[in-house]
Amino acid sequence: MFRRLREDIACVFDRDPAARTTFEVLTTYPGIHAVMVHRIAHGLWRREFKWAARLLSNIARLFTGIEIHPGAVIGRRFFIDHGMGVVIGETAVIGDDCTLYHGVTLGGTTWEKGKRHPTLGRDVVVGAGAKVLGPIDIGDGARIGSNAVVVKSVPAGATAVGVPGRVIEPARDAASKRRADTARRIGFDAYGATRDVPDPVANAINRMLDHIHQMDSRMELMSQALEGHGIMRRFEHECDLDAMSIPPATDGETDADSGQRRPEDAHQR
Repeated sequence: MFRRLREDIACVFDRDPAARTTFEVLTTYPGIHAVMVHRIAHGLWRREFKWAARLLSNIARLFTGIEIHPGAVIGRRFFIDHGMGVVIGETAVIGDDCTLYHGVTLGGTTWEKGKRHPTLGRDVVVGAGAKVLGPIDIGDGARIGSNAVVVKSVPAGATAVGVPGRVIEPARDAASKRRADTARRIGFDAYGATRDVPDPVANAINRMLDHIHQMDSRMELMSQALEGHGIMRRFEHECDLDAMSIPPATDGETDADSGQRRPEDAHQR
């Protein structure tokens, strides 16, 4: 139990830049409180102490504003950010490393018993105010946009937005993966920048990423040819471009505004 708690606290620091100390997270984060109580309530529910489990989950709702049915199955490192208004139904299943924001509902669409709530895979993010309804599957790594109403299954790695929810980013093809790799290498987050989105800026970014990839390929071929002739070693892509910088060339230059040499240069002369 304490190992699970340590994991839950650690994932807060990974996903919330506002988190400062472990004590602060333990005492002021309602998402952590709701998950802690749910672990206990779920254990009671499985041991057929259903009234006690419901009472405990109701007390947690009063203090946190987060309603998690004790029958819901929740994986490890589950994080609820802010949390107010979150509702998770009885037959909901949430995989490891998932994140929910405030106002999210994992609800049902029928009064019949049985599986009636969604199943979330691993590493799923559900944006603020989104409603995921019915016994549908949300694939691993999927993203649900804020205020979306999703009533159909979402494939792994896809993004769903709108009312009703529609998939705008299907499973990545080879070109999309190549763009993502190029964007990650140059320190740019290309999330959501796909050709499926009618956005001229996103389309321009995609063209830039394709051009960068093409230039990299040509440079690599040139370096291989130079290495073959013994002129230079084959170059490797830099993994961390943030650490690279070009030193300013200030010595001996003229002032851009006045066109005159700088005082330190005149002194040297």
